[in-house]
Amino acid sequence: MTFRHETERLVLRDWDEADSRTFWEIMNTPAVMQWLGGPQPFEEWQEGFARLQGYARDYGHCFWLVERKSDGELLGFCGLKRINYEGAPNPGMPEIGWRFRESAWGHGYAKEAAIASLDLAFDRFGYDEVTAVTVSGNAPSWGLMERLGMIERPELAYHDGKYSAQYGRARQWVITAAQWREHRARLLASGD
Repeated sequence: MTFRHETERLVLRDWDEADSRTFWEIMNTPAVMQWLGGPQPFEEWQEGFARLQGYARDYGHCFWLVERKSDGELLGFCGLKRINYEGAPNPGMPEIGWRFRESAWGHGYAKEAAIASLDLAFDRFGYDEVTAVTVSGNAPSWGLMERLGMIERPELAYHDGKYSAQYGRARQWVITAAQWREHRARLLASGD
């Protein structure tokens, strides 16, 4: 079954094979990849793409491709997977994540896609809680986590074998289904 979900301005959908190279070409910039080890060879991205396809197959969700509804422009990805990082103390916990191209920054697309992804996590997929992972320096990412009502859980911080030497410990923010339902109405009303 193919996944597709629409918000006011966005389409979140499953990937097809043709999306892989387009995504890599658009997103593989120093700014976008700043907290992910820098630009990566296409072959390395292809390994990640294969993992995304596996998540969609195995769990019914992944970090979905995000397109702007008005013109079909590929903006990035946002969605859900399960924690599988080396060193993480909570393997298998549902994780929300996002990555957007530079021209999409500052337009509220990440927030809109993240709200949709959290709604799906709790209402469609039935998760009790969802985490998000980043590093201290990535203030825009953890700032969005906090605007979404997620709360940092210091006991879930860990040394990531791939990135921690460069960026420090990975940190996690968590929100439960009950917290999300309470926070969601306030979030939409505030326009923050």
